[in-house]
Amino acid sequence: MVESITQDVDTNNTPTGGIFARHETFHPRFGWLKKGFDRASSDREVFLRDDATVRLGIGKNMVRSLRYWESAFKLLKNDQPTDFGKQVLSNNGWDSYLEDPASLWLLHWKLLEPPCLATAWDFTFNYFRPVEFTFEELFYQLCDYRDRVVPRIADSSVKKDVSCILRMYVEQPSKSSISEESLDCPFTQLGLIHTAGDTRHYLFRMGYKPTLPAEVIVYACLHHTYRFSSTARRIPLAKLLYDTGSPGLVFRLTESVICEAIERVARTFKQLSIPDAAGKLEFSFEDQPLELAEAILNKYYQTV
Repeated sequence: MVESITQDVDTNNTPTGGIFARHETFHPRFGWLKKGFDRASSDREVFLRDDATVRLGIGKNMVRSLRYWESAFKLLKNDQPTDFGKQVLSNNGWDSYLEDPASLWLLHWKLLEPPCLATAWDFTFNYFRPVEFTFEELFYQLCDYRDRVVPRIADSSVKKDVSCILRMYVEQPSKSSISEESLDCPFTQLGLIHTAGDTRHYLFRMGYKPTLPAEVIVYACLHHTYRFSSTARRIPLAKLLYDTGSPGLVFRLTESVICEAIERVARTFKQLSIPDAAGKLEFSFEDQPLELAEAILNKYYQTV
């Protein structure tokens, strides 16, 4: 009998620890992740070398930041390439230089995938409920969250995280006076957060994302299912929308977008379907989820 995940939708799964402000105020910049990955692939001690700034071509604080981001995106673990890192950034990988926005969506997903090493990001996408908000509203709610998980963290660290999140994801208005630093972040291409009328108010962009391929959505759905059970072959669509860490929250998607993504990928991968179980839609598949997810992305990157 095919195992099905039917537990209630979980929206209150608060982690027991927290990691704040490890980025040294620097968001990931164009070219950083590939450079750090390549250098660490040939020398796992590169971030600790006395001449690390020369080898990496960045400042001392940036070296620490880059080392953090490589781990946070799960490209490196203990300063060594992960299987995921090799899949994406090796010279024969899916997208060595992160030229396809699909790869940035994939990194955004991996950043929030447990274990998440960026607590403020985890809170912002999984627990923060307002669609429209200000810097201050996100900051104060994140401080409340901080008080529950790691109260010893200073407000200044929380503020640095909020600032980094907004610089990382918000495409700045062309007429505003902004620094070169704020322009140099690939993740603004995702369009996940944008300004709402002025530079003080922000808005999550819900639903369809033009740069988010159906294959990445289905990849995330399969990985999310696997977190609950490696043997499950179906999951209620509601869990893919509202669970902590679900594609619906991490990518800010609607039910129709997830369904359309599954239906599109199912044209090639016939083992995917969306059956109606007693009036409730489910995501169903026949193969081992992680192997199927990898096959879907292999196919995607071969055709782009």
